[in-house]
Amino acid sequence: MRAVMPGALVVAAVLLLGPAHADTIYVSNELDNTVSVIDGETLALTGTIPVGRRPRGIAISPDGQSLFVAVGDDNRIDVVDLKTRKVAGSLPSGEDPELFALHPDGKRIFIANENDSLVSALDIASRKLIGTVPVGVEPEGMAVSPDGRLVLCTSETTSMVHVIDADKLELLDNILVDTRPRWAAFSPDEKQIWVSSEIRGTLTVIDRASQEQIARIEFQVPGVEQDLVQAVGFVLNKAGTRAYVALGPSNRVAEVDTKTFKVLNLYLVGQRVWHVALSPDEKRLYTANGNSSDVSVIDLESQEVVKSIGVGRGPWGVAVAP
Repeated sequence: MRAVMPGALVVAAVLLLGPAHADTIYVSNELDNTVSVIDGETLALTGTIPVGRRPRGIAISPDGQSLFVAVGDDNRIDVVDLKTRKVAGSLPSGEDPELFALHPDGKRIFIANENDSLVSALDIASRKLIGTVPVGVEPEGMAVSPDGRLVLCTSETTSMVHVIDADKLELLDNILVDTRPRWAAFSPDEKQIWVSSEIRGTLTVIDRASQEQIARIEFQVPGVEQDLVQAVGFVLNKAGTRAYVALGPSNRVAEVDTKTFKVLNLYLVGQRVWHVALSPDEKRLYTANGNSSDVSVIDLESQEVVKSIGVGRGPWGVAVAP
């Protein structure tokens, strides 16, 4: 395993940043009630969008025209027009939305209502909640399978991942995982379910068909106390060969080989990294660092942290638009 540390960032920036990127990066700032906008070519902060109170979960619509932001203290999802960079409207979400997942058809949103132990389903066009599904205590991580048939929800206090029928809005299965699961995802081939555990600092990999555990990936960071190594947000690349895992207050992001389940690299980033997002070409990884109020940019080809970009207070979620 290789530990990757930031080098002489300013001097090496021109060499390391590589070819121009047309990406636009959006970061929700939980303590500022804003979304920061970063230009992917210059890696400079280019704008700040005021939204509702306590923005956390954030995602871009399939058509690339809108940004959805869960504003938990206002019990709604704000919809930002990406052309005007202004809130164009809002959607009902149920109480205290934290994270949500967009259906691949772009017509529905599935929302974790943390205080109510529910998953709410929202029809975007009609702006109406169309159903709820009771789940465990403190639901958070949400995902929809690539085929659009299934929804995942993690419940932090119950330590489960729940499998829901996306059309019938019926709970199909409850799968016990490690303590305080924060994020969930299907593998691109839909054969596996991946779930992070904040308290145990692990990733659990589950066979979708049998619901049996395939692997349990543990993380150790040299020189860092084990209770500070907390697995929270993560992302799988399109080929399903790599996972990039935010390790919270250890201030690291782990790169994992999804075939061998081995940790390949540890990247030193900002303080209290919450969530991560890949650029569309998957050559960069962007991290939201909650306690240092910045975004780290990792060049995955050179395996270097190439830049730190100041944003608002308490950055939490991150999304990238081409």
